[in-house]
Amino acid sequence: MSEVVYDKQRLKRARIAVAAVFCVHGSVAGSFATRVPWIQDHADVSAGMLGLALAFPAIGASVAMPLASRISHRFGARNALRGLLVMWTLALVLPSLAPNLPMLCLALFVYGATSGMSDVAMNALGVETETRMRKSIMSGLHGMWSVGALIGSAAGTVAAHLGSDARLHHVLAAATLTALGLVACQGVLDLQPEPEEEAPPRFSLPPRSALLIGAVGFCAVFAEGASLDWSAVYLRDVLDTSPGVAAASTTGFTLTMAIARLVGDAVVNRFGAVRTVRAGGVLATLGGLLVVLASHPVMAMGGFALMGLGIAVVVPLAFAAAGHSGPNPSQAIAGVATITYTSSLIAPSAIGALAEATSLVTSFGLVTLLACGLTIFAGVLRTSGRKAAQAAPADAAAHGPRS
Repeated sequence: MSEVVYDKQRLKRARIAVAAVFCVHGSVAGSFATRVPWIQDHADVSAGMLGLALAFPAIGASVAMPLASRISHRFGARNALRGLLVMWTLALVLPSLAPNLPMLCLALFVYGATSGMSDVAMNALGVETETRMRKSIMSGLHGMWSVGALIGSAAGTVAAHLGSDARLHHVLAAATLTALGLVACQGVLDLQPEPEEEAPPRFSLPPRSALLIGAVGFCAVFAEGASLDWSAVYLRDVLDTSPGVAAASTTGFTLTMAIARLVGDAVVNRFGAVRTVRAGGVLATLGGLLVVLASHPVMAMGGFALMGLGIAVVVPLAFAAAGHSGPNPSQAIAGVATITYTSSLIAPSAIGALAEATSLVTSFGLVTLLACGLTIFAGVLRTSGRKAAQAAPADAAAHGPRS
């Protein structure tokens, strides 16, 4: 009996620890995003060249994420996460030090590469913790990432308002987040590969299951990127609203996403991943229709809020499904993460190109169609629940005391 209680307590602590890791990871992203104008001025680059440079984090992440599985196998899950998270928090300093465009691109490539590898490692550990707890926790973990991003961006906003040098700000933020990350990593599961387990390849194509799951994630992230970057522009240009009202639409979208992720696990545990995503797809599609048909700003703002509510849990559930879909969770998660990062990279520019050729209303018609795809293809996430149910008892017996 004491061993069972200990295992439950250990898993609870591991869940809290990995949630803290997600929060730290999000705080780095939030800290960086608020100082982009300062970085642009310091590197003396135009808006167009800044857009080019900001593609390099996604490029770096896509290139490096497949390495995370190999690193976790070589050093163990906890040590790998500890090292990769420290690399990510320290990489926050690099962009603000870049004096010109080439160095900024290089700094952002490293920044993205460390972000992607630590992202895969922490999601893999989140999936392993979820498997042992036998209930959904991934939505809440991604909700904690959003909380961290809000904390980092709030601190960055204060620093920018005070006119502080981003180099000093990011050095202090990196030092603080590195210390917090190291403390958080102490509590995550210490999983080691089995002696007979073969090391994953350094680079490989993701398994077919990850491609299908990634396609669902692609739809959600495309809608997220389009809404985050273009919702304010949509209200301003299509519905002729004030800048303040236009900005509020983006805030509403972000807020509903964060809230939905924090409470999403209860819904998933009650109804399952497939039905949750299907229902989310319906909400997101209705939100997209409200946006496209809006004749008043309130209607469009409600549409964007509904879209955020509908797509919020899709990416966490896609990562969970990928982790449960095969023998190598990190490799499958890396495949899904690469697809979703690609979606986040192309969505804003694709919306802009289509709007230039047609209109913003037509662009969000495309977003609505992709949101509808969530309802149609949600069945590929069924792997998550099946594998979790099968793996949990055996894994708890085999790995409980060691973790």
